[in-house]
Amino acid sequence: MGPKAASGFYLGRKPAVLLALLLAALLLALAVLGALYGRCLQEAEELRAAAAPASPTAGPQEEGAGCCPPTPSPGSTRPPGVWDEPRLPRALLPLHYELRLWPRVSPGQPGPFVFCGQVNITVRCAQDTATVLLHSSELELWGAAVRGPLLEGPGGGAGGSVEVAELWLDERQEYAVLELRRSLRAGGRYVLQLSFRGPLSEDLDGLFLTRYTDQGQSSMLIASQLEPTYARTVYPCFDEPAMKATFNIIIVHHPSYVALSNMPAIDTSEMKDENGSLWTVTTFNTTLKMSTYLTALVVCDFDYITRTERGNEIRIWGRKEAIKNGHADYALNITGPLFSFLEDLFNISYPLSKTDLVALPDFAAGAMENWGLMTFQESTLMYIPRDQFGSKKAMICLIVSHEIGHQWFGNLVTMNWWNDLWLNEGFASYFEYIGASYVEPRLPLNKFFYYHMLQPVLREDKEIAARSLSAREEKINGTFSLVGLFDIFTYSKGASIVWMLSSFLTERLFIKALSSYLKAFSFSSVNQDDLWTHIQMVVDAQNEVHLPASVKKIMDSWTCQNGFPVLTLNLSTGIISQKQFYNKRTENNTTYNYTWIVPISWIRNGSAQPLVWLDKSSKMFPEMQISDSEHDWILLNVNMVGYYRVNYDPLHLKRLAQVLEKDPKAIPVVNRLHLIDDAFTLAQAGYIEIEYAFELTKYLAKEDEMFVWYSVLSNLIPDNLENILNNYELYPFLKKYLLKRMLPIYHYYASIIRQNVDTLADDYFDQIHFEKFINTACWLGLQDCLNLSSELYTKWMENPDHEIPFIIKRTICCYGVAMGSDKEWDFAWKMYNHHNSTGIDKDIMLFAMSCTRESWLLYRYLQYSLNNSLLSSDNISIVISNVAATEIGQRIAWEFVTENWLLLNERHRNGILQKLLGVMENFVNTDLQIQELQLFYNTTLDKDLQIATTETLQFAKFANKERRKLIARFTDWLRKNIDD
Repeated sequence: MGPKAASGFYLGRKPAVLLALLLAALLLALAVLGALYGRCLQEAEELRAAAAPASPTAGPQEEGAGCCPPTPSPGSTRPPGVWDEPRLPRALLPLHYELRLWPRVSPGQPGPFVFCGQVNITVRCAQDTATVLLHSSELELWGAAVRGPLLEGPGGGAGGSVEVAELWLDERQEYAVLELRRSLRAGGRYVLQLSFRGPLSEDLDGLFLTRYTDQGQSSMLIASQLEPTYARTVYPCFDEPAMKATFNIIIVHHPSYVALSNMPAIDTSEMKDENGSLWTVTTFNTTLKMSTYLTALVVCDFDYITRTERGNEIRIWGRKEAIKNGHADYALNITGPLFSFLEDLFNISYPLSKTDLVALPDFAAGAMENWGLMTFQESTLMYIPRDQFGSKKAMICLIVSHEIGHQWFGNLVTMNWWNDLWLNEGFASYFEYIGASYVEPRLPLNKFFYYHMLQPVLREDKEIAARSLSAREEKINGTFSLVGLFDIFTYSKGASIVWMLSSFLTERLFIKALSSYLKAFSFSSVNQDDLWTHIQMVVDAQNEVHLPASVKKIMDSWTCQNGFPVLTLNLSTGIISQKQFYNKRTENNTTYNYTWIVPISWIRNGSAQPLVWLDKSSKMFPEMQISDSEHDWILLNVNMVGYYRVNYDPLHLKRLAQVLEKDPKAIPVVNRLHLIDDAFTLAQAGYIEIEYAFELTKYLAKEDEMFVWYSVLSNLIPDNLENILNNYELYPFLKKYLLKRMLPIYHYYASIIRQNVDTLADDYFDQIHFEKFINTACWLGLQDCLNLSSELYTKWMENPDHEIPFIIKRTICCYGVAMGSDKEWDFAWKMYNHHNSTGIDKDIMLFAMSCTRESWLLYRYLQYSLNNSLLSSDNISIVISNVAATEIGQRIAWEFVTENWLLLNERHRNGILQKLLGVMENFVNTDLQIQELQLFYNTTLDKDLQIATTETLQFAKFANKERRKLIARFTDWLRKNIDD
C-alpha cells in the first residue's frame, strides 16, 4: 500500500464561533439523518432475516437479535481486564471465517447506505478462557453465539454450545467482548457467531462507496481497503496480521453489478427480499491462509480484459470507456511477465488461479496488494496509448511491480506485527525496481533506484523526527500510529537497506537466502530476526562472502537505529571515521552515539577494489593511503549501493574534481551525481565549505547525462529561488559560467526537439529531466532557447493539433507567453478552457499565464481568480502563487492580496487561509518585506494566528540572512573562476 500524506489546520477564535453555529446545524441534520438511517437499518435487517439462506453453521438467535437488536453495552465503566491490553490475547486462534456481506446498494439509490452480514469464525482454544475478544469498530453487533467444542474428524459437527452472558464493546481498544457462562477448554475448536451491520460511507477506508462517471452516465461502486486495521470496521475479526485464517466469502449484491473477491466465484444464485426485489448471491472459493487486512471485495459495473499466464487468469477491470479505449492494455501486458519473473527468481509458484487488478476512479491508498484482488487508483493502472513513454508509463510499471512483489512479501509471508512493516513494504519497494527494469529494460536500474528511492530518503533521514525501520512491538499500537508507519522510511529506507544487503551478499546468495526464507514461512508470519537467521544459514554454508559480524548484528545496526552515517575519509592516513549525519539546525539537539557496520565498496584510479568493512567509529585502511600524484584517487560507495554519505578531505575533493574535468566517464554516472549531491548537502549542513561543491561543477561542459545535469541545476538554482537570484549581482556571472557549460548538450537536445522529439522516448531521464534543463537555459536568457519557445508556441497557436512536446510543454508555454503579447496570453486562456484539456494541461496553462511580462495582464489574471465563473475557487491560491513567483509579479501579487484580503477571507474562510499565508511567505526576500508582512499580519489576523505566523517569519528572516551570505560567496567564487 502507498503512503498517505498527513494534513491539518489551525482554527482561530472567529472561525471557531462560526464552527459552533455550523455544529449546531450539523447536529440537527444528524438527528434527521439518524432517523432515516435507523429506518434503513431496520429495513435491511428485515430483508436479511427474510432472504438469507440457512447457514450450515447457524445457531439459535438470542433474544432481541431480530430487526431491532439491543445495542451492546459500552465498556467504559468495566473493571480492569484483558480488554485493557492493546493486543489480542492468544487464548483463541482463528482457523476459518464464513463471511457473508450484503451491501444494500442499487443503481440510482439515494443514501444513506448500509451493509449487513454474518460471520462464523472457527477458532482453536489455546488456553482456558471465559472471555472472547474480537476486534470490532463502528459496527452494530447482535446474535452472538458460541458453538462447540466441535467434534474431531470428518464433518466436525458441534458437540454443544456455550451460552453468551453478555456482549459489550470497548471502543478505546476497538474490541467486542463476549462474556461466557463457562470457559472454553484448551485444545477444543469452537465457532463464534455474530451478526453485524454498519454504515457504507464514502471515506475510502474499510468498506466504502464511490461515485464516478462512465460513458456519460453517473455510476456507483463498492470496494474495500482494510490495511492496516479497517477489517474490523467491516466484520468482527481477529484483526492482527499474524492471526491468519482461511475465508469462505459470500457477497449479496444487486444483479446489475458483478462481485469480485480474493478467490474465483464458484456459484451464483438469486434471492428475493420481502418486497420482491431480486438480489444476486455470489459465492467464492475458499481462500488461502491469510491476514484479515488482505480480505477484499469489489462490487461494480466494470468491464475487463484478460489473459492467462502459467495457469493464472489475469483480469484488468476498469470503467467501460477506459477498457474500450485500450487504457488497460499496458497493465495487462506487463502483469503476467512480472508474475513469471518473480516465480522464477524465487523458485516459488504463485499459489492462486486468478488475479484481478481493479482500477478504482477514487482510491486514497493509491494501490493495495490484496491476494487475488489488487486495487489501484485509476491513474496508477490505466495508461492512455497516445501518451509518450516517460514518467506516467514508468509509474504504472513501478506500482504494478510493487503490488506483485507483495504477493510474496506480505501476502505469502507476513510480518508478525506492524513494527516490522518494512519487511512487507521495503522488500516490495526493492523488487518493484527489479521487476520494472526486467519488463522495461529502458529503465536503467542503478539510476532509476537512486533517483526515486535512495536520494529522496537520504534527504529526509536526518532530522530528530526520523525513526528507525524496526521498533519494539509494544511501541506500535493504535490505528493512528499504524497509519503513520506507511512513510518514506518504511518504503524507501527499507528498500535502500535491502539494496545494500543484496550488494554485499552478492545477488546469488541474496536470492538463495530469500527463497529459503519465503519457503520456510509460507502462509505464516515473521519478525526481522527470522530473515536474518535464514540469510545467516546461507552465508555459513559457503566460503565466497565473509562478513565481519553476524548478519543480525550488521543489519540491526541499520534497522534498529534512526538516521545514517557520514563517513569522513582522510586519504593521507587511510583513516575512515563515522558519525551520524545531522542537519545543522538540529546539531545541538543530537545526543545519539550510533555506530553502524558499514560495507564500503570502492575504486582506485578507476579499478574496482575488494569490499572492506567499517565496524567501529574509526578505523585505518592502509590500502586507502594515496600518493601525491594527481593520478592517484579513490572513490567510495561505488554505484551508491551503501546507505551513507561520504565526506572526502578537501585535497581529495579537488583531486576528484580534476578527474571529472579530465574524463568524467572514469567515475560511474550514479557516483558523479552522488558526489555532487553529497558535496552540496554536506556544505549546507556545515561539514565542508560550499566552494568545494562549486569546484565539482567545472567539468560540466563534458557531462552528457541529463540525469546529472538535473541534480546540479537543482542545487545551484532551486525552482523557488529563480525570481530572487536574478536580482543579485550573482546573475550575470552565473549566466556566463553555466551557459558556457550548457551549450554543447543544449544544442544536441534542441536539434532533437526541432527534428524528432520521439527519439527521446527511449530515455526515461531525458523525458523527466530535460524540462529543468531547458527552463534554466531560457531563464539564463539563451536566445536560441527563447526563439525555440516562441517557435513552438506559435506553431501551436496556428494549429492546435500541432502539440508542443509534453516533456517541455510547461517551459515552452511559459516563455511563449513571456516573449509574446496579449495575443499569446489569450491563446493560453483559450486552451485552459478547452473542453479537451486534461487536469495536467490546465495546470500547465495556469502556470504559463503567470509568465507574461505585461503587468496589466498579470493584474487581469488575478482579477479573474476572484470570479468563480472564470476560475474555480480551488485555483485562487495557485494563481496567486504562480504570479508571486515571477520577477514582476511579486509586488503585484502582494498588492492584490492585501487589497482584497477582506473579500478573500469572507469568501473562502479557513479553507484558503492557510494556503494564502503560505503563498504570502514567498514574498519574503528582504528584511523590509518581512516587516511589511508582519505589519499586515498584525492588522488582519487573530492573535493566535499572529503568534504562529511571527515564528514563521522569524525563520524566513534567518533563512534570508543565510541566503544572502551564500549568494555573496557564490558570486565571489564565480568572479574568480568565470573563465576556467
